[in-house]
Amino acid sequence: MASVMSLTALGIDLMLPAFGAMRASLGLAPDSTAVASLITAYFIGLAVPQLVYGALADRFGRKPVLVGGAVIYGIGAVGSALAPTLPALLLARFVWGCGAAGTRVVSVAIIRDTYAGDQMARAMSTIMAVFVLVPVVAPSAGAGLLTLMPWRGLFAVCAGCAAAVLFWSWRLPESWPEERRADLRWASTWQALLEVARCRVTVGYIIAMTFMFGGFVSYLASSELIVSAIFKRGAQFPIIFGVVAAVLGVASLANGRLVKCVGIARLMWPLLGAYILAATATVVVAVAADGQPSFWLFFPLLTTTLIAHMMLIPNMNSIAMEPVGHIAGVASAVIGTVTSAGGAVLGAAIDHQVVATVTPLAVGLLSAAVLSALTVAWIQRPTA
Repeated sequence: MASVMSLTALGIDLMLPAFGAMRASLGLAPDSTAVASLITAYFIGLAVPQLVYGALADRFGRKPVLVGGAVIYGIGAVGSALAPTLPALLLARFVWGCGAAGTRVVSVAIIRDTYAGDQMARAMSTIMAVFVLVPVVAPSAGAGLLTLMPWRGLFAVCAGCAAAVLFWSWRLPESWPEERRADLRWASTWQALLEVARCRVTVGYIIAMTFMFGGFVSYLASSELIVSAIFKRGAQFPIIFGVVAAVLGVASLANGRLVKCVGIARLMWPLLGAYILAATATVVVAVAADGQPSFWLFFPLLTTTLIAHMMLIPNMNSIAMEPVGHIAGVASAVIGTVTSAGGAVLGAAIDHQVVATVTPLAVGLLSAAVLSALTVAWIQRPTA
């Protein structure tokens, strides 16, 4: 499941070092933020079809949907490699994201089929730790591949990886038994959606994760421009991005151990407090330097903020899925749709402001931290 979910990250991280070449090839200015739209289009594609995938997974089982999503993923990747213009590339990226949506929905549903509660949080933490190996390796691999092929070749590599993971995952057993499958009818799907919408815990954590995901998307989309244009370290970008990702992987493993020892509930507020403090410090440093702080001061604080994010997400996802495990396919789809679409919109609003200053990113992360904490407080407020 970690490998399947890693396809989503691969579709982003492998191409990040190619942003400069893309700008030149597509006739854009060297500091243009237009290429960040390739991230946004991908995440919108990731969000749009998840409800359909969820309903299909609950009706026909997990494996057929996994196969279908991987095939569409490959089609989108090949289409991106062949796209002659930026609009065509954005459309292909959208299709690519639609394929990634299927693999993402099925992965979370299979995990929920197999685990629950703290066990699910530990499993998700382990999977996330493997998942972030892609951001560790992919930018450097992308930079290396760019010395051997044009930037469009990176998209073909992603299609090949999808085929390899699909072949490997063929051996997986079906986790959703025949007797538990729901009829593929609008009425039953609508009923499942209403059940998710009426669950205060699930809805609340979906909202909190959406705020957090918006901040993280803005980091992904603007990281190359920040490192290259603001900190003048473009040649070091794959290393910097990889080091940050490696730290996040260690944090995810640590979260799994902490959940086992302490439990999800007792970790929530300490992690939210650390998230807010680190984000606040990042804003202070950015504002004090007029948006161009020292690299050695800004990036450690940014990484600390992202560590809190990486530890919170699997815990929040596990809590959100706990009350709706009997409709895991639809529930996973709702969570994925709202967080991906909402996060893409919020992230785009932030990263398009990052031109010659890191302040918008810092403020966006702090806003995400505060709003997610307020949402969790609302969830835990006693009801009449």
